[in-house]
Amino acid sequence: MKYSEITHFHHPEHTLKLETSKLPFRCNGCSEMGIGSRYKFDICNYDLHLQCALPSPTISHPFYVKCSFTFLSQPPGPNPRFCNACRSDLLGFGYHCHKCGFDLHPCCAKLPMEISDGEISTRMCLYRKVWSKCYKCGRRGRSWSYRSRCKRYSLHVACAREMVVEGWMMDGMGFGRSDGGGGGGWLALGGGGGRGEKGLMKRGCEVVLQIVVSAVVGDPAALIAGVIGSLI
Repeated sequence: MKYSEITHFHHPEHTLKLETSKLPFRCNGCSEMGIGSRYKFDICNYDLHLQCALPSPTISHPFYVKCSFTFLSQPPGPNPRFCNACRSDLLGFGYHCHKCGFDLHPCCAKLPMEISDGEISTRMCLYRKVWSKCYKCGRRGRSWSYRSRCKRYSLHVACAREMVVEGWMMDGMGFGRSDGGGGGGWLALGGGGGRGEKGLMKRGCEVVLQIVVSAVVGDPAALIAGVIGSLI
């Protein structure tokens, strides 16, 4: 459930308001990238993913049927930790299984098992391992992956997150632009890819990747238009 305003234990001095933005942000809870819906306090530039702002005390996950994950505000123990979904470092909020030692970022823990823009051809299912090649890196089995029902497209959760960071870097670390000004902007959707079969394939792949990226950065309903434009 979404609330228009909340207070949060991690930032109790201010009330956080629900906002939606096309520009990326760095979540102050888990330290990962986000786009779309967030809870924010403007004056001190404090942002939280929805999943970090409204965490569940404990969760289970179908990939780890013997585990019970507990929400923690910081990684457990003195040693570095990483998320078992995306394989990136755990630097803040996370879910931890004390029995098995597995860790998940809040956004990774809440990734939908299936996402779609309404078309069967772009329906993506989440797998713990996919042995087909990832669209971005060409590797197999690196991290959790989304694969299309048609089996044409596969993208690691880790690679989807990296694509957001790369797009941000390509736009000069300026968090992108949505006003059409400046050097193209990583949020500006690339051309339609031409006509004919190749153009349709490129457009279909863009839609698939947008669905996955939107889910990985914490807002599966957003369908971040053009996040892939300069990277595909």
